[in-house]
Formats: sequence, structure tokens, C-alpha cells
Amino acid sequence: MNPPYSPPPVRSPGAESRRPERAVPNSEPPPTTSERNPKPHMLDRVIRIFASLKLAVVCLTLAMLLVFIGTIAQVEEGLYNAQNRYFRSVLIYWQPQGADWKVPVFPGGYLIGSVLLLNLITAYSERLKMSRSKTGLFMAHGGLVLLVVGQFASDMLQVESFMRVGENQPKFYSESNMRTELAVTETSNPHHDEVVAIPERFLARREDLQHPQLPFTIRVKTYHQNSRLGERASDDKEPAAATEGVGPRVKFTPVPPAIKMDERNVPAAIVELLTPKGSLGTWVVSLALSHPQDVQVGGKTYTLALRPTRYYKSHSLTLLKFSHDKYRGTDIPKNFSSRVRVQRPDTGEDREVLIYMNNPLRYAGETYYQSGYDERDPRISILQVVRNPSWLTPYLACGLVGLGLCIQFMAHLLDFMRKRKTA
Repeated sequence: MNPPYSPPPVRSPGAESRRPERAVPNSEPPPTTSERNPKPHMLDRVIRIFASLKLAVVCLTLAMLLVFIGTIAQVEEGLYNAQNRYFRSVLIYWQPQGADWKVPVFPGGYLIGSVLLLNLITAYSERLKMSRSKTGLFMAHGGLVLLVVGQFASDMLQVESFMRVGENQPKFYSESNMRTELAVTETSNPHHDEVVAIPERFLARREDLQHPQLPFTIRVKTYHQNSRLGERASDDKEPAAATEGVGPRVKFTPVPPAIKMDERNVPAAIVELLTPKGSLGTWVVSLALSHPQDVQVGGKTYTLALRPTRYYKSHSLTLLKFSHDKYRGTDIPKNFSSRVRVQRPDTGEDREVLIYMNNPLRYAGETYYQSGYDERDPRISILQVVRNPSWLTPYLACGLVGLGLCIQFMAHLLDFMRKRKTA
């Protein structure tokens, strides 16, 4: 018998031309996805987050919302209070009425500005490599960074005050229009006074205040940011506000804080003076009291006064002549000018200076502007004093931005002209 028929194997076309597969010695497997894209380091992650465009968009959106909310809040809280709460803060807090706790609900101006500044610096350090062709870009963005930093510095370091200068009355200090202080002055020495000034924020804490130069402790019993002071009626059955000084004769009523630009808070407090031998009684101190109150302790005389915060100078200004020019036939001011005498004992300087509108006096790191005059006494001129150590920063920043843009534009223009010649 013949064996069964078996068909020949079928081969695909070109099978004869294929090379047999063989293993390559010492070969490694192909890299996996995780090996091709290694996991970034934690620091690299943080840098990428701060350099991202999404973070810049979020911060700009929050900044626009903050400006809108802060502007609306000025109606009820006032300009200065709204600025401090929304723009000069790291976080904005919400506090229920009558509660002692508060929770953060929105980032403040300082936080948003700091994150934007960090985003700008990290983004350009990551994406732009330093080269001659990008010098203009780095200069322009460096100017933006300087502008933001200068604004922070001005906001933190700038101090504004006012100086009331009278004729033939040398003035060697200016006063704040927003801040107050409790001044305890020792007047026993006929040649000079020793002053201990306690800022208002310490009075608001209602704590015991001590100072090495004071022979007594000041215990703050009551403090009100704004009050109305009046005379106490003789038949008033309520107990007196204080036992010493003008306390038995006056009465003050707490009122809501002032929010209008033309209004000012009149803070008041009741303090008790304590010595190792006992209490010296309670005293009323208020910005509405025009004269300080005397206290006798250990044979020395001390005075208590709640007054505007003072900024003492190394020089004095004396008003020689004040001019108030008006438009003919009207009461509209045309020009204010004050001729003052500047004296500085440590250097022997003694000269006259004319201060008028748009022509301030720059002296000893401060700028004196003509602000107005006292309507009750036209012989008193009011000067606005501004100390801003970073006042040159905006000018330098704008100059750096403009120069950087010019350099970048000229670089592109020269490159375009060079390519056109070779074409």
C-alpha cells in the first residue's frame, strides 16, 4: 500500500529571504515610560508650579476681584480702613458680629502681589536663557520686578504727617493725622522733658503697660477707638468716668469709628496708675482734651496726654510769612505759599525757603508740601511731610522698562535689516 499523501508545506512569499532571529548578547530591555520620563524632584515641582501661566492667570483674576471688593467696601469701612484690610494685608478675615474669633476667607493684596512677583521671576528664569538677543527682554521685566518691589517698599516704609507752623514759633516735630499715642512726660527738669510715648495699639489691647523710666504701671481699663466727649451734668446719677484729673467733670460716649475722609476718630481711654504702694486713681485720656493732666509721684511731676503721634526732627521750621492768594472777585484759592526759616543746630544751617504749590521743600530725606492753613488762625500754615525712602524706585523702574524695550526693538530692527541685505 502506498503511504497517504501529504501536501508540501505552504510558504509565504519572501519567506526564504528572511533572516533567522537570534538573541543579541548583553542586550538590555527597552526603557519603560517611567524611565523615559523620570519623576521630577520635589523642588522642580514647586518651581514648575510657581512658573506656570495658570498661576499668573489665577492671581490676576484674584487681584481684579480684590480691587472690586475693596472699592465697594470703602463705602461702609472708609478709605483707610479698606486699604488696610484688603490691600495692606496677607489674608482677609471674616469675623461674626460679637465674636472673638475670625477665619481667613480671601487672599490679601500682599499675598497676591508676592505670588505674582515670584511667578514672574521663576517663569523667566525657567523659560528664558540669558543671551545677548534677549537683553532687552530681561531689562524690561527687571523693571517690572523693580516696580513691584518699590511699591511694596513704599507701602511699608512711607510715613505721612503734618506740621502746623506758626509765625515766629519754631517747630521741630510733625504729627500724624491717623495715629495717636499716650505721652507720659516728666517735667521736673527745667532744661528738658523726658517723654515716654506709648502707641495706641498697646492701649487697644487693654493690658498693663510698664516702662523703666516710669515709677508706675499703666493699667488700661477701657479703650474706645472713637468717642464723643462732653461735660458731666451736676445731677448725673451715673458714676464718674474717672476719679482724678478732669475725670469727675467729663463724660464720654463711645461712637462708631469714622469712615469719611473729612472725619477723624477721637480715641479715649480710662487708665489706672499703679505703684508698689497702691493705686493713684483712674484718669481719662482723650484726644479731645486740649491740656495734659498732672500727676505727682515721688516728688516729680508727670503729665498724661493722648495726642497725635509725633515725629521729631533734627531741624526746626519757623513761619516767616504765609500768603493766600485768591482769584479776583471769588473765594477760590489761587495759590498758597509759606516762607519758612530752616535751622539746624548740629550743622549751624540757617536759611530761608519758599514753599508753595507744586514746589515742595526736600530736606533731610523728607518732602514738605504746602497743604493748607488754619481757617481759625491764618497765621498758621499747614505743611504735609512725607518720608519715602524708595521714592526714586518708580522712576528707575520705568526708565529700565523703556530702555529695555528700546534695546529689544533696535535688536530686531538691525536683524531685519541684516537679513534684507543678504537676501
